[in-house]
Amino acid sequence: MRDRLNRMMGKTRYVVCRLFLHLSGGEVAPVLGVLNRAARQAMAAEGDLEVLGEELVTICQNLLQYDDYWTSAANEGDVFWSEGEAGDYVNELFTDSAQRYLSEPDFSSASGFDEPLSIPVTRNVVVMLTVAYEGEVPQLETDLSNIQALKEGFKAIINLHYKHNLQAIQVHFSPAQLGDELTNDQLLQYFPELIPL
Repeated sequence: MRDRLNRMMGKTRYVVCRLFLHLSGGEVAPVLGVLNRAARQAMAAEGDLEVLGEELVTICQNLLQYDDYWTSAANEGDVFWSEGEAGDYVNELFTDSAQRYLSEPDFSSASGFDEPLSIPVTRNVVVMLTVAYEGEVPQLETDLSNIQALKEGFKAIINLHYKHNLQAIQVHFSPAQLGDELTNDQLLQYFPELIPL
């Protein structure tokens, strides 16, 4: 009822949603490379939404290729009729995602060239995508805890970029760099909302 009234009054509908995806297996490390490259591009673009959108498309396409490794997922979000309220919620989700275990890449750390190369295999990766958009996208405004719905959700995010409907984009991932590990215990502690697929 409230939605219909707001539409009749010509108000813009804003949706903010966050998607969690847990990938597991010995072959998931390349996903970290894609995520870190996208993070570097985003930082270099200084918030240019077009560049961020292109990187988001690359991430979504890559995740779709790794669907054999999808283990669990979750999603949440809300609808707003005020851009300010939607922005506040985006900031709230950003803060929450950034506080998750090892979800911020460290681009400042210098690698020691004389140290022997010994990197543990990353077996767990959690990707957190937050987007804000105008309009309605039923594929994102539903329960995405099954593989087919999740695939449709990633495709919908790609389409949002090409339709120029994205208002905000955030990508967090854990662990944030190759060599860090996210254990099963840490997964349960820091990502309790994940539902097995």
